[in-house]
Amino acid sequence: MNATPESLAPDVATYMQRVGEQARAAARLLSRSDTAARNNALHAIAEAIEAATDTLKAENARDLEAGRERGLDAALLDRLELTDDRIAAMAEGLRQIAALPDPVGAVSDLNYRPSGIQVGRMRVPLGVIGIIYESRPNVTADAAALCLKSGNAAILRGGSEALHSNQAIAACIRIGLGQAGLPGTAVQVIETADRAAVGELLRMKDCVDVIVPRGGKGLIERVSEESRIPVIKHLDGICHVYIDDRADPDKAYAIALNAKTQRYGTCNTMETLLVHADIAESILPRLARAYREKGVELRGCERTRAVLDGISAASDADWDTEYLAPILAVRVVDDLDAAMDHIAAHGSQHTDAIVTEDYARARRFLREVDSSSVMVNASTRFADGFEYGLGAEIGISTDKLHARGPVGLEGLTTLKFVVLGDGQVRS
Repeated sequence: MNATPESLAPDVATYMQRVGEQARAAARLLSRSDTAARNNALHAIAEAIEAATDTLKAENARDLEAGRERGLDAALLDRLELTDDRIAAMAEGLRQIAALPDPVGAVSDLNYRPSGIQVGRMRVPLGVIGIIYESRPNVTADAAALCLKSGNAAILRGGSEALHSNQAIAACIRIGLGQAGLPGTAVQVIETADRAAVGELLRMKDCVDVIVPRGGKGLIERVSEESRIPVIKHLDGICHVYIDDRADPDKAYAIALNAKTQRYGTCNTMETLLVHADIAESILPRLARAYREKGVELRGCERTRAVLDGISAASDADWDTEYLAPILAVRVVDDLDAAMDHIAAHGSQHTDAIVTEDYARARRFLREVDSSSVMVNASTRFADGFEYGLGAEIGISTDKLHARGPVGLEGLTTLKFVVLGDGQVRS
């Protein structure tokens, strides 16, 4: 039985070292497990979560009460709350991940060489994954499930505001692992709110193979700066939609409206709209009316303000801002090259889209825009693991190594070469 947060030894470094060593040992045991065992664990965890609904809500109430006393705003309290529906959704998410194809052990590109050996590449787990996240306790279940399914041990460090909720979920995870015959240390949820635990985790390169931060820009910047371990992350989601002069007006209207207003607080929401000068006068007034009806504040360049009366002037900072709010920067550009120049200067390599009926321009945009997701005639809101057919995702990466874009199960594995011979020796 793991220690309660109140009974933890004050020596955080010693505690974290023990967690890391246990995770490394568990990762070796997980590497021997088969798909059935890992799926059984996920189903057992789902059942344990459902059975513990009342306990989870009671522990969550402790976090909510503490959050109110600390002055957390309504949005953060909403993200923190575990309702009956959210608990049921956690359990269902575990079952959905169990139903996904297992990438571990798959062999690809197996070819005979002139020597007679066969050379291929096999998917294997990364090993131990450290995940640092904020607020939402359901991430504990999601992250545990993705790591388990892909054969990885996990060290999970949730926010202090969700400490009791996360420990209650961790208890359910241990029950499920035990029922499936897997080590209970395959998923460890850090039991202390001490911020020093994060610093220790970021230095545990002998025990941890990769770090995944999920949270605000401040958290991700800290992790990126301090970690001695490879990090899968993105800092900003400054996403663009460029409406070309050869766009279908109805498609452009629907995409530009959806990309901004379907949800405001997500990293794949459009933050800057770029419009070709030749169609600005025909499409911008229509879009502006729709945005106004939805309460979106527009901030435009000088050419945009010449078309739209009464909107604010965009500052230099607006082109580099991830609003996560009903605010949109709008710029009129001369052509495709100007649009791509703007994206190169101000984008965050997350998700960018072009609306055009010109095949050659669409091909250029796909080839030349250096983002983790590049789209033609589709809303940026599709940049999501579920929408891409990956199932659940651990996050979105704007790095180029090791994973890029939505990171699903395959992104939590790596490749090793395998060689099959029949007594061959090299001459």
